[in-house]
Amino acid sequence: MSNINRIAVLSSGGDAPGMNAAIRAVVRTAIYHNVKVFGVNRGYEGLITGDVKQLLKSDVANIIHKGGTILKTARSEKFRTPEGRKEAFEFLSAFEIDGLVVIGGDGTYTGAKFLTEEYDIPVVGIPGTIDNDIFGTDYTIGFDTAINTAVEAVDKIRDTADSHSRVFFIEVMGRHSGYIALYTGIGSGSSYIFLPEEENSLDEFCELLKKANRRNKLFNLVIVAEGNSNGGAQELSEKVKDRLGDVDIKNTVIGHLQRGGSPTASDRILASKMGYYAVNALIGNKSNVAIGIVNSQVAYTPFIDAITNKKDPENHMIEMAEILSL
Repeated sequence: MSNINRIAVLSSGGDAPGMNAAIRAVVRTAIYHNVKVFGVNRGYEGLITGDVKQLLKSDVANIIHKGGTILKTARSEKFRTPEGRKEAFEFLSAFEIDGLVVIGGDGTYTGAKFLTEEYDIPVVGIPGTIDNDIFGTDYTIGFDTAINTAVEAVDKIRDTADSHSRVFFIEVMGRHSGYIALYTGIGSGSSYIFLPEEENSLDEFCELLKKANRRNKLFNLVIVAEGNSNGGAQELSEKVKDRLGDVDIKNTVIGHLQRGGSPTASDRILASKMGYYAVNALIGNKSNVAIGIVNSQVAYTPFIDAITNKKDPENHMIEMAEILSL
């Protein structure tokens, strides 16, 4: 028999489309099991300040299609300290919270790990980040929406690149992870992709541009992850101009457009599944784990593994992107 009667849910770190769908699933699944559920505003900072309210079914009606998070999100420096976590625990105790669902990325999981280890509070994590770089799940909430947004933007840029026979460097998010760049590049039929995980040679890239010019290729779309070793789109365009001279080069930064917007159907379904499984995990006395979907099956990954194990784009996907761009 479960000893979970009251749970709280929060979103932390960067927002991601689909977080609202996850919150909705947590609330409705908890209520189905006669568990009271409380929403914490502004992540771990809200745990410290007591910014919380009970959530009913009506509170999560008509939010599944909305981007961002109704619970807001914030980064809490105070929660990084033992004193801050002690205040958060005292708040949880005062409200008689038996378990916590956290939605976010590595930083969110790290906070959850400390909280559950220091105070034995059952915590389950849901991976909400557009970067898709969380170990223990094939896809994270928000990733599908982000790449659809990026591909749509690249498709629009393609029209002007074609009209003017230009090389376009298009920068997407990905300071440490190349998933968005890789999938955007494949989905948009780009000529080249600069990834943080790869040591891309500028000389090799310039040779490819020369070959493309010799076979009268009218334009090139180049996808740049912001964290690649050669710099962002602006810096790359300047370096290539120095090497090639009169090539017509432009650059575009898609930026935070990728974080916003209505989540795709895939992200809504993924988030709903994860919210449902997170509540059932708490009721089933699972703790200190992150929910994931691996090969279409639910997976429970200990926070320590989700935090310490690096998840990079698959080599066969990188190879495929290179072959298809030739």
